[in-house]
Amino acid sequence: MALKIIGAPMPNMPWQEKPAGHPGVLWRDDRNPIIRWDPTPSTARIFNSAVVPWGDAFIGVFRADHKDIFPHLHVGRSKNAIDWEFEDDDIKFVDEDGKPFQPRYAYDPRVVKIEDTYYVTWCTDFGGPALGLARTTDFETFVRMENICTPYNRNGVLFPRKIDGDYVLLTRPSDAGHTAFGDIFLSRSKDLVHWGRHRRVMSSGPVWWEATKIGAGAPPIETSEGWLLFYHGVQNTCNGYVYSFGAVILDLVNPDRVLYRTHSYLHTPQRDYETNGFVPNVTFPCSTLHDPESGRVAVYYGSADTYTAVVYGYIPEIIEQIKADSELVPGDGEEFRG
Repeated sequence: MALKIIGAPMPNMPWQEKPAGHPGVLWRDDRNPIIRWDPTPSTARIFNSAVVPWGDAFIGVFRADHKDIFPHLHVGRSKNAIDWEFEDDDIKFVDEDGKPFQPRYAYDPRVVKIEDTYYVTWCTDFGGPALGLARTTDFETFVRMENICTPYNRNGVLFPRKIDGDYVLLTRPSDAGHTAFGDIFLSRSKDLVHWGRHRRVMSSGPVWWEATKIGAGAPPIETSEGWLLFYHGVQNTCNGYVYSFGAVILDLVNPDRVLYRTHSYLHTPQRDYETNGFVPNVTFPCSTLHDPESGRVAVYYGSADTYTAVVYGYIPEIIEQIKADSELVPGDGEEFRG
């Protein structure tokens, strides 16, 4: 049976063909990095951000580190998803009653459209790093909703549709510092307020490129083979952490069950804009654009906590690579695994 990829057609998504002789299933845009230093008057760096289609163009919620080093969320717009214009002011949230409700800091957003609403998850300040949640329909008014969890947690990624009537969320419990551990967990909710049925989806450590910690990247892409999830893995070296990314296929009905998982990374810091910057040796995926008809996918990632870059691939080739290179950790996908 031919692979089926779920989603609206996106013939206008950015794209470059694979360079001749390129050995991998992902390849870089030759315009990288697409967002560089000092992107707006008030901001020093934009990276680890979330891009979505918006009519015939594109829009997104972007992590912008200001020149006092505090990170905030900004809206950006683009006609081609490569050349971006950003609002210099950060997003001003309101609560359910329309009153201002502003985080002290906000970083690493993800954006997913579920039915007619766009939901933003990010790492917020709540007595320590925790997961914030907001909704918007126009990218002008952002309504702060109840925080998803208590500290400490990062990398909150919602699935793009309900599963068996539930909103489904991936997270990575952490600590207050530069976390030296981390597995991916899954939680469910009927109302986006009360979360439960927690499961450990997968653990760090089967191979060295992801031996220290892992975290969910972009919202999963639905295919007939399962949910395709790009995730980051971290290795602790004598020169510090190295962030690479791989991919996994999760069961469509029970997405806490891992079907296939890459043994080797699909992408790792190699270019100057990935190995040198505010935090060197980081490639951190946060969003994708994909066209189901052609099978094309663009993965947006932060580079060295300084830049934004993009790589391309064909979803069928990526899935075949994951299956061919798969190595499951004993216990992956087991309910209540301790």
